Amino acid sequence: MRKAVSRTGAKKRETRDATKAHLASFRLTFAPVRETFLFFILSLLFLSACHRTEKQVGIPPGVQATIDAVTADIAAGEDEKIYREAAEEWRQDSTLDATREFFKSLRTRLGQIKGRAFHMARGEQKNGVQSYIVQYQTTFERAEGMETFTLVERDGRWLLARYFVNSNALK
Repeated sequence: MRKAVSRTGAKKRETRDATKAHLASFRLTFAPVRETFLFFILSLLFLSACHRTEKQVGIPPGVQATIDAVTADIAAGEDEKIYREAAEEWRQDSTLDATREFFKSLRTRLGQIKGRAFHMARGEQKNGVQSYIVQYQTTFERAEGMETFTLVERDGRWLLARYFVNSNALK
């Protein structure tokens, strides 16, 4: 009777050892596939995180186009054009000379924009006027700062109503 028990125990050990060997073989066979799949998923996540552009889903195309145009005008020194094409709110708060001085100061103290990271956007409707506020964390040539664009919609066009840069280099 003892021999039967020991044979059964030996069979169980053999079965367990065979199962372990089979699992080890399975792991070795599929380890490269698992690692390749993991590498692929991590690469996609990394690339999608790195491919941040200043155009954001959720910002209306007209708002983004106005931001792009104003940004190009600032870089080109087209201060008069910015003033002429801005919303009435801009012209009520600033003169042409003050606008020129403001953008000249930004270009002198901060330099050109090197890159932007979207921070937030919010649309509002007040007193029948649609507005959009968009913020970017911006890297300039000589400093970093937070840009805030406020645009209003008039006659189907988005116009710059306010532009603000918060940076330690401006203090």
